[in-house]
Amino acid sequence: MSEASAEPTSKTFDYRNNPFTLVYDGALTRNEPGKVNIHPVTYKLNGLDIVANVYTPAGYEPGKTYPAIVVAHPNGGVKEQTAGLYAQHLADRGFIAIAMDAAYQGGSGGAPRSVDKPMFRIEDIHGAADFISSFPGVDATRLGLFGICGGGGYSLAAAKSDKRFKSVATLSMFNSGRVRRNGFQDSQAETIQQRLQEASAAREQEATGGAVLYAGDADLTDAQIAALPFDLYRQGYHYYWRTNAHPGSTFKYTKSSLLDLMRWDATDQLDLIDVPLLMMAGSEADTLYMTEDAFPKATGTKDKEFFKIDGAKHIETYWVSEYVDAAMGKLTPFFSRTLAR
Repeated sequence: MSEASAEPTSKTFDYRNNPFTLVYDGALTRNEPGKVNIHPVTYKLNGLDIVANVYTPAGYEPGKTYPAIVVAHPNGGVKEQTAGLYAQHLADRGFIAIAMDAAYQGGSGGAPRSVDKPMFRIEDIHGAADFISSFPGVDATRLGLFGICGGGGYSLAAAKSDKRFKSVATLSMFNSGRVRRNGFQDSQAETIQQRLQEASAAREQEATGGAVLYAGDADLTDAQIAALPFDLYRQGYHYYWRTNAHPGSTFKYTKSSLLDLMRWDATDQLDLIDVPLLMMAGSEADTLYMTEDAFPKATGTKDKEFFKIDGAKHIETYWVSEYVDAAMGKLTPFFSRTLAR
């Protein structure tokens, strides 16, 4: 599906029309006995309140045991968007799935708002594993991890050391460190030192009680969105600010976060991943190069697959039904096999 055909035909969701503020097609509007249900939860992580939605499969009984999957949302995203869509689909396939808002983002606690540091995003994943492992019915020995976009990069990092995860999958993996350091498609490598100086100054300003400076946010018109140079950003603004907007979702992040982001890379030490790995990306995605770079570095596992979703661009894997179905067509047998009793 081309960008021109995808965007105008996508539905527009109003979070106020859903009791759980979900903004994706086919989202649950109520819990019914015997069907997939959603359970909004709050738990503590390093003193912060983390909000999450736990999706349970049809016929869920707390006395039975189920495999569980942690779903990490994209950069700028929240649990009510594509992370929730995939969590609901996974629950429909018999898994318990948890989609949480990152600390300092969405509905979760933490100040200043929109801090976006790898150490926090990775800790979010460990914390979700802590919580879901003791959720009624979860078999903590059958825990999987699924990350989308930036959540995919952070999932790779978390899975390197957190051996509670028996398998890990990514969709449209986004290497946040590489992009913040080098620019998208490595287009800003010549300004690295300048941007590090700006991030250092932003941190100093915060530390001395000055205003928190932000990067990455803008209020664009439709014409300005259409003029953006990359599919990722054109379709991303359309998705996050138009069709699937949610008040907890924002592109902005504290400029001081760049001190951490720019020295980090999602592909470092990927040989530490020794569990089954599935990496998926759209064949037409302008972010495909990040998955292509990461996959061969995961030398610690022989059980791995790189699946290209034919015809899909990055953002289209979030919502276009044929591409979501293609992703689920891989995720379902992958997790069913790797999280079997």
